[in-house]
Amino acid sequence: MKQEKINRSPLFYVGDKYKLIREIKEYFPSTINRFFEPFVGGGSVFLNVDANEYFLNDIDNHVIELHEFLCSYINREDNFFKLISLIINKYHLSFSFQKDIVPQELKQQYKKTYYAHFNRDNFNRLKHHYNNAKNKSLAELYVLLIYGFNRMLRFNSSDKYNLPVGNVDFNKNVYDALCNYFAINKHRTIYWSNLDFKDYFNSMEWVENDFVYLDPPYLITFSEYNKYWNIQTESEMLSILDDLNKKNVKFAVSNVTHYKGKVNDLFLEWAERYNKHGITSNYISYHDNTIKNFTEVLVTNY
Repeated sequence: MKQEKINRSPLFYVGDKYKLIREIKEYFPSTINRFFEPFVGGGSVFLNVDANEYFLNDIDNHVIELHEFLCSYINREDNFFKLISLIINKYHLSFSFQKDIVPQELKQQYKKTYYAHFNRDNFNRLKHHYNNAKNKSLAELYVLLIYGFNRMLRFNSSDKYNLPVGNVDFNKNVYDALCNYFAINKHRTIYWSNLDFKDYFNSMEWVENDFVYLDPPYLITFSEYNKYWNIQTESEMLSILDDLNKKNVKFAVSNVTHYKGKVNDLFLEWAERYNKHGITSNYISYHDNTIKNFTEVLVTNY
């Protein structure tokens, strides 16, 4: 039996749920009217869920702005690729989807990191231009994302993009992910928001066959996305889920319960009242991009 195609987000979040979609979706309801995702991130989950409407949120304004930017080019895909190609070629970055311009001697000298060595100086020129522009270009930010370290988004306290170059470029995988993103969302009704998760939930009124999926920052792990998360926010989220359960709203929440000797006792105790499913995790952090042995679960109230 042929496996269902899994769509990957063109934001390429490190540690996103792309590789776990098949496993997680096994536990999703068969019928979803409205799909809610308060921590949408790169969007690999919603891209693989069928629903009538999508309410997608993230506290990171740059993430939401990039999603809205991409969606603004639906039915204008040629214009998008022309714009991105213009920036890549202007800064003389490698562009393996279009043509291999990395010198052979550089490939021989740096067998595993030649993209980083080839692109570093021009990537830094683009980063400097983006950071110092009065009107920030989302097209330039997307190119920085594609060529940046681990394809992450990270900004300093002055809201300056501050990641170094990565050993990546615009290749066929990027092109395919973008084409899929445009095609999938062409006929969808999507509502984007950039709210704290508590405000996001307070703004909702629930109807039959609504479904909420949550992939929050993990309390006991460390990554760039966890800096706003603590015991208080974890407790507030769990209280909101209890409230959803009382209203008969179906939810599923991913979380890490054991990591490097740490245990999320708060979540484990709360999960006892619901259904807990073991998940094969692929969590990777910015500071340690190896996959570690630890325990990830999916908890559902149905």
